[in-house]
Amino acid sequence: MSEPILSIRNLTKTFDVNGQEVKAVADVSFDVMPGECLAVVGESGSGKSTIANMVLGIYGPTAGSMIFEGTELPAKRDLPHRRAIQLVQQNPLSALNPRRTVGASLRLALDVHNIGERSGRSRRVGELLEEVGLPADFAKRRPASLSGGQRQRVAIARALACQSRLVVLDEPTSALDVLVQARVLKLLDDLRKARGLTYIFITHDLSVVRNIADRMAVFERGRLVELGDTARIFSAPEHPYTRKLIGAVPVVTTDELELRDRLIHD
Repeated sequence: MSEPILSIRNLTKTFDVNGQEVKAVADVSFDVMPGECLAVVGESGSGKSTIANMVLGIYGPTAGSMIFEGTELPAKRDLPHRRAIQLVQQNPLSALNPRRTVGASLRLALDVHNIGERSGRSRRVGELLEEVGLPADFAKRRPASLSGGQRQRVAIARALACQSRLVVLDEPTSALDVLVQARVLKLLDDLRKARGLTYIFITHDLSVVRNIADRMAVFERGRLVELGDTARIFSAPEHPYTRKLIGAVPVVTTDELELRDRLIHD
């Protein structure tokens, strides 16, 4: 059995709120295996975004450890760690600099991390765009001229540009309509398999989890209450909070599923 790409042990994060200590994450432990998509789910305030921010190095843990590829992640991330662990945000319009062209944003990632020969980086920008299903000439366009789905594809391409191995996806499809969401989810799944990527997928939407995640970690008020294979948890949830979340997932009819699948593959 392979070793985890990320091991989280007894992770705790507290914040001072008006002089009171608030525990956002409480003594959490779990592993993320290479090549898997682990969904971190829960309602607002459950601690899922705090977990993501600690993995990314935005917040330092109050207690506990995070071991990435056998080495403990430092509180202040160095360039190799920032390259290896990338983020795809919820709102790509705010994540992309509106003054830069798409190509300039992708080229910046290559330049900062010194990836490839300088003379070949413009060509690599075009290849990255094509890899996420966009024409290479989109490099000349600015984010405001793109649709929401196209902007999210650019954000995904930027994470790929860094040759990351672990990608944190923070509600990456919540701002998209259902059909665009389905296409982006399929793209993410195809890229994960083709590149051997590992995903931590932060979401409150269990209907999305059902379509992309191998395993899911359910959080309630900063505590990990259930962890396991997605199919098992959907068919036989053990914790009352998990049952509540799954009970709120909209029922999708067979006709709706067939229509969605047909539109995705057209």
